[in-house]
Amino acid sequence: MRKKRILLLSEGFGKGHTQAAHALSVGLRQSSSDIITRVIELGAFLHPTLAPWVFSAYRRTVTSQPRLYGMLYRNQYDKRPSRVASLVLHRIFYSQTKAIIKQLKPDIIVCTHPFPSIIVSRLKRAGLDVPLFTVITDYDVHGTWMDSAVDKYLVSTPLVRERLIDCGVSEKQVEVTGIPVHPNFRKAHSKEQIFAEFGLKAMPTVMVMGGGWGVFKKEEKEQLLTYLASWSQDIQLLICLGTNEKARRQLLEEDAFRQPNVHLIGYTTEISKLMDISDILVTKPGGMTCTEAMAKGIPMLFYSPIPGQEEKNCSYFQENGFGQRITSLEMIDHWFKLLLEQYPELAKRRTNIREFHSDDAQNCTKAIMQHLEQMDNPSYNQASSKTPLIQW
Repeated sequence: MRKKRILLLSEGFGKGHTQAAHALSVGLRQSSSDIITRVIELGAFLHPTLAPWVFSAYRRTVTSQPRLYGMLYRNQYDKRPSRVASLVLHRIFYSQTKAIIKQLKPDIIVCTHPFPSIIVSRLKRAGLDVPLFTVITDYDVHGTWMDSAVDKYLVSTPLVRERLIDCGVSEKQVEVTGIPVHPNFRKAHSKEQIFAEFGLKAMPTVMVMGGGWGVFKKEEKEQLLTYLASWSQDIQLLICLGTNEKARRQLLEEDAFRQPNVHLIGYTTEISKLMDISDILVTKPGGMTCTEAMAKGIPMLFYSPIPGQEEKNCSYFQENGFGQRITSLEMIDHWFKLLLEQYPELAKRRTNIREFHSDDAQNCTKAIMQHLEQMDNPSYNQASSKTPLIQW
């Protein structure tokens, strides 16, 4: 009897979608030795030369023209992808998706980005007989996620579920599971070991994140980061710049960021550990980063949310008491003084956030595992007679 195969499709517009796919992949493999998974960023896989240009253009648009991006987001907010848009997307970028699915023969396809979900939905309407689960990785849902061919939506909150139902999705098709996070974010690491591993001091610590790309706009660097650095005598700053090595080198040239308690951190796979020793997170309200922070129980301060999904995320986190949007430098003063003078109160808030956050990766895993158990299609138990061109 062959192992069950789960294909997780994401896209490289930001890091959160793929992080969710990998988190779910790990959770599924840990749940059963009879499951194998494969995570693919579909556009980058099919077009390794073109995709970086597309992602770069997207990054420049959302960082330099946020109002334009917000206008486009709101204009399409309640609109499902049209058949024409789906066809164009398929013909230009994803025409080989059917061949990939045929080679891999998955038992279930899970999408963590709307573009692969659109493409697989189109293939299902054309006859593809593979269950499609779509994991929505924000705290709101845009129209591009919605398609009648999706078998099950796994969503972050009851409000997202209600919105899908209001837009015509059947109640049976939507399950509230939360956004999956990697198991590392559900572990408690030794703070003493982390301080030693990264050469850090055991003192009040604030983590600053610029998203997966580590992008800080000029005004954010000159105003926000420089002001945060002015607190470095009393507070240790961990400024995470992701893959943006250029930005890290530029900051290293400035005196404000060459202080002993200011640490400029490049790409790392140890964010979960750094969150364990951080008392406050200053970040853009991306769905994945904030979900990971909630798993660790860190109070959050939000800056420059991108109009659209980040603004929706920001509203959700503020309304539920998980953080606040930075509206003035005085707000930073308030939180940093709270950290220095009333730490027990901040620690209590952290405990409340952690207790609110459910075991999301396990909830998503359980939903998929339950569907696997219900499947009764003999063809799923037949191993491929040929070795696929793409290996699991």
